[in-house]
This record gives sequence, structure tokens and C-alpha cells, in this order.
Amino acid sequence: MNYTTQMDAARKGVVTPQLKTVAEKENMPVERLMELVAQGKVAVPANKLHTCLNAEGVGSMLRTKINVNLGVSRDCKDSDIEMQKVMSAVNMGAEAIMDLSSHGDTQPFRRKLTGECPAMIGTVPVYDSVIHYQRDLATLTAKDFIDVVRLHAQDGVDFVTLHCGITRKTIDQIKNHKRKMNVVSRGGSLVFAWMSMTGEENPFYEYYDEILDICEEYDVTISLGDACRPGCLADATDVCQIEELVRLGELTKRAWDHNVQVMVEGPGHVPMDQIAANMKVQQTICMGAPFYVLGPLVTDIAPGYDHITSAIGGAIAAMSGAAFLCYVTPAEHLALPNVEDVKQGIIASKIAAHAADIAKGIPGARDIDDKMADARRALDWDAQFACALDPETAKKIRNDRLPEDDHSDTCSMCGKFCAVRSMNKALAGEYIDIL
Repeated sequence: MNYTTQMDAARKGVVTPQLKTVAEKENMPVERLMELVAQGKVAVPANKLHTCLNAEGVGSMLRTKINVNLGVSRDCKDSDIEMQKVMSAVNMGAEAIMDLSSHGDTQPFRRKLTGECPAMIGTVPVYDSVIHYQRDLATLTAKDFIDVVRLHAQDGVDFVTLHCGITRKTIDQIKNHKRKMNVVSRGGSLVFAWMSMTGEENPFYEYYDEILDICEEYDVTISLGDACRPGCLADATDVCQIEELVRLGELTKRAWDHNVQVMVEGPGHVPMDQIAANMKVQQTICMGAPFYVLGPLVTDIAPGYDHITSAIGGAIAAMSGAAFLCYVTPAEHLALPNVEDVKQGIIASKIAAHAADIAKGIPGARDIDDKMADARRALDWDAQFACALDPETAKKIRNDRLPEDDHSDTCSMCGKFCAVRSMNKALAGEYIDIL
């Protein structure tokens, strides 16, 4: 039976290779997965031309996935270094890579990603529009923007972030509402600037049906960008953010009518006590479409440590219904991340995602934690390293600080005062030597 997209296949009862792969990864009957994909509650981003893809599902009832943002810029032009970061990110468990390149000829790197990388690949076409045409923003036409969406689809990207929900009405809202941080979305600010300079409507909103035709042809998932996401705690859950979310809900329905899969992007900077409510509002307005959150960051004062502020918010968000976490690195708000920043961002996000999966009862999520507990009780260091999210770091810390005495069953923190060692010996009826 012919089908156009993974959603179309699921609605027609066709088990695609990608749906079969995701069902096996999630330990879920493929029939149940197909129901969720057909309803739009799970997205399986899988461009027909991304043939090396190892498919993943994105939905709140599945394992929480993480995305890593990378790409070349004017100040960091080496695509080989970016590719090293990409493969390192995939090896550390990132399920998606977003190419946010903003300098030079971006197409070779984008094609290299879809030709070699097994993770889901996403892009933000509006970033690439100015670069692709090498013209100032105000000289671009609506057709220019749509043609870049088509170009990215033809290059094999699995999902595109499109800021469709910001309209002429938003310009007045931003001017009248007096937000503290205005628009902090890079793509959203470009669309806002283009509308302000040309007087025209947002092309991604005005020509949305044409975009849907492109996405249906190549099976590209639309990630509805939140141009008005809060960039500081003071702007969280304000009228601009919620009004845009309502529009994204309408656009979600229109995409589903075209068999086009949708993810909805969310905040941003949000106080901890507002995160769960944000997730619930999104689930209601967007009818259960997977929520893809950027953070959320729970405080504004931690430059250099924003991977931690993001992990705190990400864990709460995923536990409360978010499906996809966009990583944040220590370099957020400061610089383009280097290889070590990328690693720190990924580990922090993986911790948040895993903690949320345990909290929401994903089958099997806690199995590795139980194995770690068994290994710790047995003081089996190699088994502990095997369970660790980052075995090399754990191994290095232990080996750099071994205790002076026999270190087979102790570490330099407690030595022979180790509670685990004492309990093991006591329960076995053995003498417990301390000094």
C-alpha cells in the first residue's frame, strides 16, 4: 500500500521499517505505536532521503529524547570540528542533531550530516536563507524563504523548525506589552525583523499550505518554533507566549490534516513552579502533539553553568509531559560551545531525561539504576563503571584518587569507614577492621 509519510502509513495500518524500529526500541507493540503516530501524539521524524537514519520516536509516553545544537558560524568555520562534535554527541546518546550553521556554503555540511549521521537531523531554514542567497534580509521574498525549506527537505533533513506562529499581530503585542527581553528566538527575531522592514505577513504563516505540501512530499516533520518563548523569568507564561501557542495549536491541526507530523517547541526561561502548568497548557492546546522544550532554564543568573539550570528545568518538564529536550551547554549566553561544552551539555540533558523517565514510569527505565545499586552493594567497581552514563569520567576520578590501603573494596572518601563494606562484613558474620 502506498503512503506519503509515517503518519499516513500509521493511519493506513502500514508497518514501515521506521515504525518497526521505534516499536522495538521502546518495547511497545507496533500496533500501539501506530495508534499514537496516527493521532499525532508521537512523531517519527524520518525524511525519505535520510537513508542512514536510525529512527526514533518522540512522544511523552516514550523515552525522553535529547537534541544537540551544532553548526559552523563566522567565528568557528571548521566543519570538520563540528562533525567531530556530531559523532561524539551521537556516541554519547543524542537522538537528534540540529544544524544551526550560519556562515559560508552550508549545504555540504548539511548533506554530510544526512549522508553519514544516524541521528535525526533538524535545521532552521530561516537562518540559512540570508546565507544561501547572500542578500540582506529585507531584500528576500516570501518565495525565497519557502524555496529554502524545499532545499532542506531535498537535502534529507528530518525536521525543520519554522516560526509560523509569529504574525503581524505579534509586532503590536511586543511593542505594547513591554516585555523585559522582547524576542530572544534567533529565528523569531529574523522573521520579526523581516515583517517590520517589509510590512508583509510572516511567509511561514501565509504560505503554510505550500510548506505542508513540501513536508508531505519528503516526510519532513515540522517543529513549530516558539518565536515568543520567554528569554528571562520575568517574561514566562505571558500573553505573547500563550497567544502564539494558541496559533501553534491551530497550525498543528492543519498539518495533521495533510498527514504531516508535528512537534511543538516550548519555553525558554521558566520558574520551576510554572513548568508543569506550561506542559499541561501545551498538551491541551496542541492536542497532545510532542512538546520539544529548550531548557527550560529555571534561573537567569548562571552563565557558565546553564547546563545545570537547564537540566533542572528539563527534568521537571519531561516528568510533566515534555517529550524532547534541547540540550544547553555551559557556553549558553556566552559563546559557541567547544567539544567539552558539548559533552557537559549532553550529559546534563541525559541525566534530566533519564530522571524524568523513571519518574513517569517508562517501562525498564530504572533497570540500569537497579544494576548500579547491585554493583555498589557488591563494591564491584567495573560493574559500576559499566552502568555509568559517563564511564570514562567515573573511572578517571576513582583512579586519580585511590586510597592508600587495599582499594579493592573502598574508596578514598571513607576508606575502611565505608558503610557498604561494614554492612557486608557484619551480615556475613565477619570481623570488621576499621583502623
